[in-house]
This record gives sequence, C-alpha cells and structure tokens, in this order.
Amino acid sequence: MKSAVIIGGGIGGLSCAIRLAGAGVRVTLLEQQATLGGKLQRVQLGSYQFDRGPSTITMLESFAKIFKSVGRHIDDYIHFYPLTPLARNVFADGHTVDLTTSIEAMQQQIAAFAPQDAANYPQFMAEARKLYAISKKAFLHQLMLGWHDKLKPSLAVSFLQIHPFTTLQKLLLRYFKHPNTLALFGRYATYVGSSPYEAPAIFAMMASLEAEEGIYGVYGGTYEIVCGLEKLAIELGVEIHKSCRVQRIIIEHKCATGVESSAGTFQADVVVANADALTVYATMIEERHRPAMSDKKIASYEPSLSGYVVLAGVNKVYPQLLHHNVYFPPNYEQEFKQLFKEKTPLTEPTIYICYNGHDDREVAPQDSSNLFILVNAPSLPESTGFQYNGPFTESFSEQYGEHVLQMLEKRGLNDLRSSLQVQATFTPVDLHQQTGAHRGAIYGISSNRAQQTFFRPGNRAQDIDNLWFVGGTTHPGGGTPIVALSGQLVAERLLLNLH
Repeated sequence: MKSAVIIGGGIGGLSCAIRLAGAGVRVTLLEQQATLGGKLQRVQLGSYQFDRGPSTITMLESFAKIFKSVGRHIDDYIHFYPLTPLARNVFADGHTVDLTTSIEAMQQQIAAFAPQDAANYPQFMAEARKLYAISKKAFLHQLMLGWHDKLKPSLAVSFLQIHPFTTLQKLLLRYFKHPNTLALFGRYATYVGSSPYEAPAIFAMMASLEAEEGIYGVYGGTYEIVCGLEKLAIELGVEIHKSCRVQRIIIEHKCATGVESSAGTFQADVVVANADALTVYATMIEERHRPAMSDKKIASYEPSLSGYVVLAGVNKVYPQLLHHNVYFPPNYEQEFKQLFKEKTPLTEPTIYICYNGHDDREVAPQDSSNLFILVNAPSLPESTGFQYNGPFTESFSEQYGEHVLQMLEKRGLNDLRSSLQVQATFTPVDLHQQTGAHRGAIYGISSNRAQQTFFRPGNRAQDIDNLWFVGGTTHPGGGTPIVALSGQLVAERLLLNLH
C-alpha cells in the first residue's frame, strides 16, 4: 500500500487526505494545534460559541466534491443554509446596501446615493459573470505544474480575457463613480488579503459568485465543516496526530521520504504540506535542498494582509445586524495605504461582523449575541520568527480592541462595551504562532501583483521530488472553498503517480 504524510489539518489538508484515503492510500495527518481546522477554529467562551477564521461560505460544490469523491453525501455530515440577504453593507454617510441576488433590488439600493452607478450595475454583473466563467474553466479546476501547463494556447487566450494587468479599482471605475459603490465591490480584493487598488480585475468575479451561487451559513457554526471532514477522514482510516509539530521534512537524494515530528518519524511515499508553503520552506527544509525557493526568494513575496479579531459575547441583540455585516470608513483607500505601504494598524478600519447567532440560536444564550469582529491588519515584519516587537503587543491589543468597540458604538451598536459578558482578542502574532502563517498573513501571499496572483508557489516542489503543497499560499489561491479544491486537485494528480 502506498503511503502519504500530510502536514497540517486545515481544510485543504483534510480534503487531500480524504481523497487519497478513499483510493486506498495509507494517510497520516499531522496537526500542530490541539484541534484540526488550521485557521478555522471553534472558540467557546462561557455559553458563547464563536468561529475564528473563515465565515463567508460560497461554492458549496467544492465541499460536496470531497464527499462525492469517496461515495458519500455531504448532507450526512454538514448542514448548510442559504442567507437572505447575503450581507449588509453600512457606509460612513449612513447609506446601507443589503447584498442580494436580485439585480433590481441592488439597483434600487444603489440608486439612493448613485443613480448612474445603479444604471450600470447590470453591465458590471455581466462583466463579473464572464470573469467567473473564465476563471472556473481556465484556472480554478486544474493545476499549473510547469510551463507546459502555463503556456497552453487556451490558457493564454483566457489570461488575456481577464484583464491581468488592470486593477480591480480601474475595472470598477468603468462602471461606478460613487465611493460607496467602489468600496462595496472593491472589498472583494480583501477576500484574498489584497488591495483593490493593486489586485487584478479578476476578483470582480466574486460579485457574480456570491450573487448567483449564494452565501451560506452552517448549522452549529462554520467549524462544523471541519468536524464533518474529520469524521469522514477517520471513517476512511486516516491516522490523525494532533498537537504534533513537524520539525523537518526528510530529504534524501532530492526526494522527500518522510517527516520528523514531535510524535516521531513518519516515512512515506509522498509528503503533502497544508501548512503555509513559505513557512514550510523556511522552517522545515534546509536552504541547500531548495535553491529555487531560497531565503531571498521567500523574502521577495509580499504577504497578504493579516487580521485583528475581537470575540464579543454581549447580553443584547442588535436588530440592525444580519449574519454578515460590513461597516465601511469614510476613506477606504487610506486603509490600504496604511496596510501595505505604512504597515501600521488602522486608525479608521473597515469593520466586519459575523453574527451567526442571527440564524442559529444555539450558539449564544437567549437575548444575547456572539459577535466575531474582524478588522484588517498589516502582516508582521520580516524575520520575526516566533518573537515579536511590532505594534500588536499584548497591551496595545487591549487598547486597540477598545478602539474598535468604540467605533462600533458610534456606528449604532449602542452600549456594546457595557453589555460585554465575555471577550477575547486574536492578533497577527497569534495567527503566526498558532498556525504557522508566514508573517501572520491570513492568505499567504498577497494578490497585489499579477505574478503573485496567477503564478503562485507551485503545488509541486521544484527541487524536491514527492513534496507537494495544498492551501492558500499555492494554486489556485486563498479562500475556504478554493483550498478545498486545491486538496482535491493535488490528490487526484498524486493518485495518477502512486498507482
């Protein structure tokens, strides 16, 4: 029987493990945290339950495919429900847009502050739909392992059709002029940890994906996706070791043959890393084994943005909150100057609130709310290791959390601080230390450059045979459904090699 070791039990690693195990491969999965899920974790604070990590769930087919690949049905493991409206967007001038699948309803809301933008909305959606169709056909469902893949004539044609050197902001300006509309759709760049003023126009496709395929919640919280995948993996015989830190990938004659970990040495025919690819190269492989991914090369990648989180359990219900809520600042562009140029915590950040208690009353006490509050944050300075001397110290983190809650009170969440029952904060430092995210970046590398968007670190190591990568740092990119796809794509290619 062929064998595989998977480093990291995030959704990409679980997806890959399930597909391999279902085909008869002996799979061992090693996770450094006490629970699986990678950046997606469940946090219980008293009687309040929170999901820490990805919360906007789209592309259900990418999750269903994992179960279909081994002859199971996703509904037996995970229970999704559609959101209507999809999300609430609140702007600094007081206007609100509830994202919906209805073009007419969207036009009506946008017309309240920008009639011409509203008139152009259907044309923008047609453009977004085209970009999404091209992306699905040419990029999302196939690996890019070498120049023979990247230089296919069909791919070259698709590449030119997606405006690779036009920024998202410039594309939006073809249709919209009002700052509210530009922020509403520019925010899609942040779904991959990037800036709308620098990221390519391809991310306009998210408007089509969300409006036409929907956004979903999960009964019991988003972490139930991890629970369902873990249950299936165990049923298929995947050997799972938690609280197990990998120290070194064993390289013999330019070939990965296993790993050394805190739980012992594991030999395997193939090693798949679901951890951040840059962290794996920098900390688990000696530089002499990886000339194509030298320390200098690793440092050349721009990290994605990170995040600062407040988990707030309050003995109050805010009727103005939906499941997903975004509060935009007066100057959206300034946010990205601070994040990527000045690399400082935001003074007036966009504030995202996930309140899944809006739809699932089991996650908080009666007449109370579990609020996951997220603001973007800069990635950590270079060469931090696991020590940190930047702005997000423990004392600063407490002050910054207070600042974020004060801002929300000013935006209408009255008495938020005085209603707190439980509270916890998570910083870029926590993300780096707990998940191994390179420089605390949520999405690995940014998509602020076309090169980093379309030619990410490879799923297959250049210098080391039998070493593969899945997850947000590598192709096809970041986002919960996308990393699920990456696990399937790599597993399917490995099965061709292992049998």
